Order: sequence, then C-alpha cells, then structure tokens
Amino acid sequence: MRLSSLADYAVVMMAAAARHCGASCRLNATLLAGETGLPLPTVQKLVSKLSAAGLIESARGTGGGFRLARPPAAITVADIVEAIEGPIALTICVDAARDDCAMGGTCRVMPHWSTINGAVRGALAGVSLASLTHPVRPELVEGPFFSSSSSQKEGGASTSSARTVY
Repeated sequence: MRLSSLADYAVVMMAAAARHCGASCRLNATLLAGETGLPLPTVQKLVSKLSAAGLIESARGTGGGFRLARPPAAITVADIVEAIEGPIALTICVDAARDDCAMGGTCRVMPHWSTINGAVRGALAGVSLASLTHPVRPELVEGPFFSSSSSQKEGGASTSSARTVY
C-alpha cells in the first residue's frame, strides 16, 4: 500500500504549518512552498482540498492566508489522508456501496477486510499532526513493522522490545 504523492505532500505541508504556529496565526502558500520545497501550485491545490475538508481555514485579502482549523493535536494523519484521497479503503470489500468484487461470493477473507481496514485507519488516526512536529526518537521507529537487521534473530522473529508509541 502506498499513499499518493498528493497525500504525502499534504502531510508534509500540514506538519510545516503546525511547526510554524499551530492554529494561532495565518500562513501563506508561498511561505510553505519555500519551506517544504513543494511547488507553489501544488501547495495551492492542497490548501483548497484541505480547506474544503475543514482542516484549514483560509481568508483572502489583506491579512489573509490560512491556518489550521484545529490545534495540531486534534488533527490526525488519517484526517489529512482522507481529505486528499477520500475514505481509507484498502479493498473494494470495505466499500458497502460497491459490489464488483470478482471473488465476492466465495471469498473467505472478505468478512475480515473491515477489521483489517479499521486497523490501518486506526494506526493513521493514532498519529497526530502535533507528533510530526517533533524530531523522531529512534526507539519509536523500531517496532513490529520497522526493525533493523541487528534486532532480528534466526528465523526472522524480532528480538526488539521497542514499541511504537504515538
């Protein structure tokens, strides 16, 4: 699974906005484009999408610009991804409005996709924008999904006791 570039850029841009001043001051697209290295038209497109989703508030004219609609601690990576890509749905099985799976009648995993999808969405929802404004601590990078080869024992099982904490 891979996020789209636009969703990735939205997370980068929102983290930069949170680092600047959280929800307390107005920023402009040119400033964030310069800081993040994203092209100005991309930042402007993201501002439009994030504003439509209610994650940022924008104002035109003198003193205009945009700011986070909520404190960084109240905005999650899931919120940002869904603002850009729509609801998180790993397979068509989790979309109740669609019924076009070729294996739908015989698939034994289908009933479990909602649980799997919920776990992925929950992981993204567990990461706040505020947490992305701090440097990464190495002990948080190693966990059940990320481990260095030095923490592997024979057979591939991890011996690391680090836990992913957000």
